[in-house]
Amino acid sequence: MASAMILAAGLGTRLRPLTDELPKPLLWLGDRPLIAHIAEQLAAGGVRRAALNKSHLAERFSRDLIAAFPVPVDVLHEPEPFGTAGGLANAAGALGDGDVILWNGDILIDLDVAALCAAHGQRGAAATLAVAPRPAGEGTVGVGARGEVVRLRGERFGEEVAGGDFVGVHVVGEALRRRLPARGCMVGDVYLPWLREGRALATFAAPAEWHDIGTVAAYLAASARWLAQRGLRSHVGPGASVAEGVDVTGSVVGAGARVEGVGALRGCVVWPGASVNVAAPVEGAVVTTQGRVVRAAG
Repeated sequence: MASAMILAAGLGTRLRPLTDELPKPLLWLGDRPLIAHIAEQLAAGGVRRAALNKSHLAERFSRDLIAAFPVPVDVLHEPEPFGTAGGLANAAGALGDGDVILWNGDILIDLDVAALCAAHGQRGAAATLAVAPRPAGEGTVGVGARGEVVRLRGERFGEEVAGGDFVGVHVVGEALRRRLPARGCMVGDVYLPWLREGRALATFAAPAEWHDIGTVAAYLAASARWLAQRGLRSHVGPGASVAEGVDVTGSVVGAGARVEGVGALRGCVVWPGASVNVAAPVEGAVVTTQGRVVRAAG
């Protein structure tokens, strides 16, 4: 698999006010932005060139950030978001012909990219959707006996033997790329019409644990998972300072951040360069560079 595209042009409305400062793919996750983790996985899976679309807060996708990725990336600006299908269509010149991995820029999942691509090639599918397994009738996708998509967005196209959640990572083949609209959605404007014509789409079994970073709670959960995977109680980035009277537990403190005061910082993310004064326990919150302290709803 030579090419991939990271979809990074969304508005991130569910994550406001965080996304008033940063696009979702640039949210700090552990020791780097989320999008850098995605680029690393793509490179490890054999991707040799990629494209990235930007629109909302486009200026935040700096040249230095993109240059640090382990795979060359063409950055495409959209004056307004073209949608998941339109974004891929707009990237045709950067990606060339053939199959393309499409990865939503707000998805964190430990996915075997090489295995996904191999399965797609073996099936000769028009597209292969990575699906986290669930029992039959559950989730956003229904899967048939041959691993084909038989339910999508509530529409049924065959007998379902298992369910699952589409994780926002898929391989799109050349036949479907030729049908892409200039603006539109991959599921609603490409996949559903294809299935209604009696044609097939394949699935690939993705890990059951994954994160759609669309809410503050989901963002904090992804951060906690990053720490747990590395056996870390907390992470304090280069140049950050934490006052002696502050107990940092289950939290990520970004590079150059300052945590002052006396008390506990639990289950939090402090963005690089941000400052927070802990006068009482701060739990389950994101501290932004502009000084916002944003907690998960409910």
